[in-house]
Amino acid sequence: MSDAKKAPQRSGTERAAILLLSLGEAEAADVMKHMGAKDVQRIGAAMTQLQNISRAEVQEVLQEFTTTVESQTSLGVGVDEYLRKVLIGALGEDKAAGVIDRILFGRSSKGLEALKWMDARAVSELIRQEHPQIIAIVLAYLDADQSADVLAQFPDWLRADVIMRIATLDGIQPSALHELDDVIEKQFAGKTGVLKTSVIGGVKTAANIMNFMDSSQEGALLEHINKVDEPLGTKIQDLMFVFDDLLEIDDRGMQEVLRAVPGERLLIALKGAEDGLKEKVFKNMSQRAAEMLKDDLESRGPVRLSEVEGAQKEILAMVRKMAEAGTVQFGGKGEEFV
Repeated sequence: MSDAKKAPQRSGTERAAILLLSLGEAEAADVMKHMGAKDVQRIGAAMTQLQNISRAEVQEVLQEFTTTVESQTSLGVGVDEYLRKVLIGALGEDKAAGVIDRILFGRSSKGLEALKWMDARAVSELIRQEHPQIIAIVLAYLDADQSADVLAQFPDWLRADVIMRIATLDGIQPSALHELDDVIEKQFAGKTGVLKTSVIGGVKTAANIMNFMDSSQEGALLEHINKVDEPLGTKIQDLMFVFDDLLEIDDRGMQEVLRAVPGERLLIALKGAEDGLKEKVFKNMSQRAAEMLKDDLESRGPVRLSEVEGAQKEILAMVRKMAEAGTVQFGGKGEEFV
């Protein structure tokens, strides 16, 4: 009992890593075969960072897993419906929707899913000669951070064209997506995966991709979009996750963020933050730490805007990962991007 009390609060990713480590190499490998690239990388990273796992904590994770399976498996429930409930419970409704579509509606895809295992430069070389609409579909399918890295390889004019096409995508016919999948599959072989069908693209997807882009590229891109289609640019900007949206994190979550963010990066990021966000940060630190940070902010000389924006982007990327792992939760519009 005492071990359980002292056990640290684990994120969903860390609990999954503990579960897989407890299964043994062969069994864990079999499970991970069914995961996407990002999930494998995230859980693999968590495995390397886990230390001093007590027997009581392993038993607690196993018991939680067993309880979850037993409570959600019952007679009369179809496999597809069971899978739906499990994934929604594990990932949340928004994130689970895409995964469910990929599993239930397209079980033979290889080409598109294999792109998730490639670096951004390789993906950009593979698709840069395609029509912008094809590029838009591919990037809408990939994870937002990878799509942002791919977009960074393109010239400004193509970047803007592709983002606008992503924002105005309204679903893709499964047959068309299968054709695209086949074309990509013919260019390389050896990777397996599943196909995502109808829920591709949209303003939210475009905004999420732009959240991961360099600040200078993001600004130029929004300016170009606003010139071509101002209402669309406004919709994208309204859904983008900005540094001051950290105000939407509850106090417990903010304390987790402050433990994870390097002090120097926090100091630089706060140089460009609203007073309300600064106060929230101070509130969730010890009195001594808050006083020291206030003194550092006052004594620190001018900092270039690009440096401030860079630090804020780093912290936002870190917070997104924490949100995906269930460590922090958002209210308001920021929740759309986690």
